[in-house]
Amino acid sequence: MIEWFTLVQLGVAVVAGLLCLVMGLAGRIPSDITMGVTALVELFLLIQLVMAIVAPAVGNSPTGSALEFWVYLVSAVLVPPAAVFWGLIERTRWSTVILGVACLAVAVMVYRMGQIWTVQLA
Repeated sequence: MIEWFTLVQLGVAVVAGLLCLVMGLAGRIPSDITMGVTALVELFLLIQLVMAIVAPAVGNSPTGSALEFWVYLVSAVLVPPAAVFWGLIERTRWSTVILGVACLAVAVMVYRMGQIWTVQLA
């Protein structure tokens, strides 16, 4: 993982999550804005996936458990599409809240992936 990209990805996920939560609690149904920011979070995850495949080949290996990292990454990649699917099926304000919760969950998972990749205590 590249630290600056992880921080940008974390920021995007938090902002997207808060935006969706606020819009959902304000009574807004899923819209192009909420679906778009959730799709942006997914795009960043897919870029992270490619970087995680390439990084060990160029000498940037995780210092923690690679299996734990990959479980987090694959799980995180699956969360936004599931939330978007839910938002398309059930068009209520709670679907928008679910989009926000999904983005915030991804933010937590990205933070943990950064820890696994870079910060390990003996």
